[in-house]
Formats: sequence, structure tokens, C-alpha cells
Amino acid sequence: MATATSRRSDRRISPVFLGIVAVTAVGGWAVWTGFSTAPGFAVFLFVTGAWVVSLCLHEYAHARTALHGGDISVGAKGYLTLNPLKYTHAMLSIVLPVIFVIMGGIGLPGGAVFIEHGRIRGRWKHSLIAAAGPLTNVLFAVVCTAPFWLHALDGVPAGFRYALAFLALLQVTAAILNFLPVPGLDGYGVIEPWLSHGIRRQIEPFAPFGLLAVFAFLWLPSVNNVFFDAIHAILRGLGVTEWDTYWGQRLYRFWQGTPDIPSLTG
Repeated sequence: MATATSRRSDRRISPVFLGIVAVTAVGGWAVWTGFSTAPGFAVFLFVTGAWVVSLCLHEYAHARTALHGGDISVGAKGYLTLNPLKYTHAMLSIVLPVIFVIMGGIGLPGGAVFIEHGRIRGRWKHSLIAAAGPLTNVLFAVVCTAPFWLHALDGVPAGFRYALAFLALLQVTAAILNFLPVPGLDGYGVIEPWLSHGIRRQIEPFAPFGLLAVFAFLWLPSVNNVFFDAIHAILRGLGVTEWDTYWGQRLYRFWQGTPDIPSLTG
């Protein structure tokens, strides 16, 4: 009985995560209703909260897939509770991604759930565990952009529309960056099981620096322009324009003052 109770507690949704969801909901309500006297701050709460929720779901997807793949240790580690404080590196998984959103509007992939790969048999299972996280960002992006590609924005407040667009941009950037076949990112985790042991041994020392290398390349203007051109092309295919994402980011940066947004027909 004690073991069964323990297992249930290992999978019970954390109050920390529920608190983040509550902050997101309050922020979204304030943006929708115009309740806040500082609309930018409401957008900041809504987008940041939703971004952290997506990060938690990203890590949960890794852990849940690993559980079904054979790693039963993820429950005892608290990964199934959606509590970001249980991650191996809360700084890497939550704090840094939020900082990079504030700094540059980039959905920096986090990630630090420790999977015991020795418990998992089969290369396909390992690849699926790695892919589960960024696929969650893809799903999140589809949900955020649904009102755009379904042409269901009539009556939606402009601030909420722009906030959704900026959140969608973060999800698309996170999905693309995560799927890059760079050591340390999920994209490499997808292909790693199919590489020879010798190649994996040679690449392994570079894994801690993969994310830093990607970020350094993104600082190069030419690379940054190509990257965001690709992001905006994807978003346009989903009905989200650069107008939407631009004003969403401007509203998000409330510390710069509330922008005077022209009308959509202006």
C-alpha cells in the first residue's frame, strides 16, 4: 500500500506548476479584458507564464516517454509532477530560457531531466524520448496559431492576438533549435542511437558546449537574419504575420513603455 501511495504521489501535479498555470490564466484574462492599467505587464505575465508551462510540458514529455520506454526512475525523481524545481538544472531548464526571451525574443531550448538510458532497450525508443520534448513545442505552436489559420480572430482583443503571436514565435524557435542535430540538443538525441559507438565517443566531449555554440552563431547578423526569415516563413504559413509578432514583442517589453500600436488597417 505504501508503494502504491508513493507512486501516486510521484505523478501528482505539483502545486508549483498549478501556481504557474494560475499566473498565466490571470495574465491572459487581464490581457483579454483590458483590466490592467499596464497592458504590457499583463502581456508579460501571460506570455512568460505560458512559456514556462510549455517548458514544463516539454520536460514532462521526455520523462513520460522514458517511463513507457522502461526508465521507471523518472517518477521517483519528480519529473512526472511537472514541478520545474525537480529538474536536474532548474537554471538551464527555466531561468535561462526566460532570460533569453526577455533579451531577444528567442525560444531558447532548456532541458535537464536525467534519463537512465541503460534501462531502455531499442534505438527507436531512445529517439522517441529525445523527440518528445520538441514535438510538444510543435503542438503548443499549433494551438497558439489555431485562431490565425482558422480565421477565428474576429472579436479577439488586439493585445491578446499579439501576445498569442509572440508566444507562437517562441514555440516555433524552440522547436527548430531543439531539433538541430547538435550535441546537447534533442535533435542530436534523436540521431545519436543510430551512430556508431566510436562516433558517439568522439562527439560526447562537445555536448556541454552545443547550445552555447548555437547561441553564438545566432549572434552573427547573417545567421540571425536567415534563421528568423525561416521562422517568419513558417509563421506566415500558419497565418501569423510579422506585424503580429512584432507588436507582441513590443507589448511584452513593458519596461520600455506601452507602444502606440497603429490599427490593423493603418
